[in-house]
Amino acid sequence: MKENNTKAGATKPAGSPFDMPKMETPQALRQFAENGAAQAKQSYEKMSAATAEASNLIQTSCTTAAKGAMEYNAKLMEIACANANAAFDYARELNGVKSPAQFLEVTTEHARKRFGVFSEQAKELAALAQKVASETAEPLKAGAAKAFQGHVS
Repeated sequence: MKENNTKAGATKPAGSPFDMPKMETPQALRQFAENGAAQAKQSYEKMSAATAEASNLIQTSCTTAAKGAMEYNAKLMEIACANANAAFDYARELNGVKSPAQFLEVTTEHARKRFGVFSEQAKELAALAQKVASETAEPLKAGAAKAFQGHVS
């Protein structure tokens, strides 16, 4: 019967096939590895900075869009209120109508006024939507221009 030597201080016999040969890493290989690690670190730092900048641009753009949406909604509420008041005024005028001719006159005048007002309201909303879209896209356009500034010949 063989005895197994499993003591804590036991060592492998010399010449084991699993031993790594003791040799120095060539200087060129070491330099290559160090350069690769330095380039990887530099690339990581650049990508990290670009990601942070892109995140800030998106956050700025979203904040601008939210403010613009609030402004647009406030304008819509203002317009809705004005239109509701005009409808009530029209109803009051119709309540005082005494003849079909007067009805036709009141209705025609109301339609003419409301058409002009609706046209102005549509122009205001379109201009506001254009302004919000432009302000929202501006940080993204500036960031894209900055990102591609050194990359386009």
